[in-house]
Amino acid sequence: MAINQNHPFEELGGVKCAVVERNVPAGRVAFLKELLEHNGFEVVTVPSPPDKAAVATPPPALGEPALQERGETFTVGVTDLTYNTVNAIFGRLLRTRDGHVVTRKFWQQQEQVSHDDIPYFDR
Repeated sequence: MAINQNHPFEELGGVKCAVVERNVPAGRVAFLKELLEHNGFEVVTVPSPPDKAAVATPPPALGEPALQERGETFTVGVTDLTYNTVNAIFGRLLRTRDGHVVTRKFWQQQEQVSHDDIPYFDR
């Protein structure tokens, strides 16, 4: 159990890990895994447990359309228990494959290329 919400950790697949993100789709898992492994972290990925709300929802009655099922999601963690995503991004600790510093927009996949040469307040 973490001291606060900013540094969560738990056991993923039998390994104690710092949680990077929860309920991540498969495409985002591939992005995070490639980026974190490039930066020297050992990444652990496990399927996320189903939502409690989804489990508590009764099945639809006959004739009612079923709610669209949510795709499978994953929990991504790293074995380095000192890892914190906020500190890694704003501390400029992560690098892309082409050597640029990972920015917040690149991490959130809002940009294809990390523009670390332009300060965030000038955008």
